[in-house]
Amino acid sequence: MKKSLLLLGCLLLLVQAGCQTAAPAETQPATPAVTPSASPTAESVPLRVFCAGSLILPFDDLEKAFESRYPHIDVLNECHGSIQVIRHVTELHESIDVVATADDALIPMLMYTAEDPDSGLPYASWHIQFASNHLALAYSPLSQYADEINAENWYEVLTRPGVRVGIADPRFDASGYRAMMVFFLAQAEYGQPRLFSQMFQGQFSYPVALFQDDDMAYITIPEILETKPGARVVIRGASIQLIALIQSGDLDYAFEYESVIQQHNLQMVSFPGALNLGEAAYAEQYRGVQVELDFQRFATVEPIFRGERIAYGITIPSNAPHPAEAALFIAFLLGPDGQAIMEANMQPMFVPALADHPELLPPALQAITDPLETP
Repeated sequence: MKKSLLLLGCLLLLVQAGCQTAAPAETQPATPAVTPSASPTAESVPLRVFCAGSLILPFDDLEKAFESRYPHIDVLNECHGSIQVIRHVTELHESIDVVATADDALIPMLMYTAEDPDSGLPYASWHIQFASNHLALAYSPLSQYADEINAENWYEVLTRPGVRVGIADPRFDASGYRAMMVFFLAQAEYGQPRLFSQMFQGQFSYPVALFQDDDMAYITIPEILETKPGARVVIRGASIQLIALIQSGDLDYAFEYESVIQQHNLQMVSFPGALNLGEAAYAEQYRGVQVELDFQRFATVEPIFRGERIAYGITIPSNAPHPAEAALFIAFLLGPDGQAIMEANMQPMFVPALADHPELLPPALQAITDPLETP
């Protein structure tokens, strides 16, 4: 029902102010029973699902399959940058049933620490790591030097005169601050100690700063992040907004998740494991960099994002109007049908999914998750 309009709505609503391999479906348990709050003969239950922009296509397919299984539930997907997704709950106080972000660490950072003014409860007290990804570089045949760029010279190509490079706004989208991390990690990987400054110095009205000590690199994002006229760097509120610019030739390259690049049939430069933020073997290396937001909007929390393996997170806000249906949706996502849909969209999943504070999950979700081991 009106899926194409909803998908278009996701793209229009993206605003600037705003691995484990899946096991074969037949080896997975059937989706556990969850008792919905409405009967199949009752009026359609609207289930509002807010997700990271990189999940637009798989969650659109998930919506269709879920509604086919449960026709009395009308899934209403809306997609934004991951931080913006959470802001709709914690700052705009919208009634949302499911929150899915591209960085699971955002949920405890921004939802465990914020209280619903009506109930006095935290907006969330648990979350599930359900998927991973790799960061990569997207381009098209229209991109400058498309016939020349490769995994060995990409960083040099991006700094050539006239080349335009897109990243998501790190104040709102996890892929944005992850792109900043990749540039720092690339300095050691390629023996280019000035690579970060070569890419970003002089690009913004207020500078992005990099400070290093013996153990850690600190990247600070200013509260106002705007590019100067003629800058090579192009900023958009969410990474998915950069796709159309690549396709039209208005942008040469963009930092995107591998799944998104593959879903849109773009060309891709894959990064080595030390840079792509998707390999467990390099977890300690990733932790050598963190991004800090000099952003008053987060005055009540400490907006620090430590480099780590990419993990998507999902939860049900404590004030969700339809928590039973929300649990049913998540169970469907984590079950055989959801795994097949995600695999078809080149989105790797954690099987089993990993739960933070598993004792607080709805019982049906406890049965299909393992506890998340924290460092």
